[in-house]
Amino acid sequence: MVDKEKVKAAVRMLLEGIGEDPDREGLLETPDRVARMCADIYGGLDEDPGMHLQKQFSAPGSEVVIEKDIVFYSMCEHHLLPFFGKAHIAYIPDGKIAGLSKLPRTVETFARRPQIQEQMTTQVADAIMSSLNPKGLMVVIEAEHTCMTMRGVKKPGAKAITMATRGEFKDDPEKQKVFLSAISL
Repeated sequence: MVDKEKVKAAVRMLLEGIGEDPDREGLLETPDRVARMCADIYGGLDEDPGMHLQKQFSAPGSEVVIEKDIVFYSMCEHHLLPFFGKAHIAYIPDGKIAGLSKLPRTVETFARRPQIQEQMTTQVADAIMSSLNPKGLMVVIEAEHTCMTMRGVKKPGAKAITMATRGEFKDDPEKQKVFLSAISL
């Protein structure tokens, strides 16, 4: 749980550290606003991502489930700057499926933590594997990182793409190609 008082004190110190006056009119409520924002954008620290995947349905004979263009926003743990993009998930059920809203909720839980994209991709894949135990799974995340667009190399529009494969997707490049074609990367 976010300690709002600590966040407010830290923001006040940050403002002073960059040479601002935290008591000027435009900044008076900024520490409180940032503390409330932190409670929202880091709320995934208090959530168990597996809880979203517990509600399952029988689906014998299902071959592939693909959910694409799951929009997310996260914060880079290295610079505390946003990265944002889309997650795409495909899995081959082994008799059971999750409701369609459960995959985006799982992505959202991991995105609402200080994070690196590579780790988030693996965490989403591992959570789905652990809860659904599908025959195969592939997670692709594409994101733009403001730590690369606002500072450093300053390359707006550059995107990082990370992938995690499990089971039949890991062992079958043809299945990977079908999924990548379906999400048009």
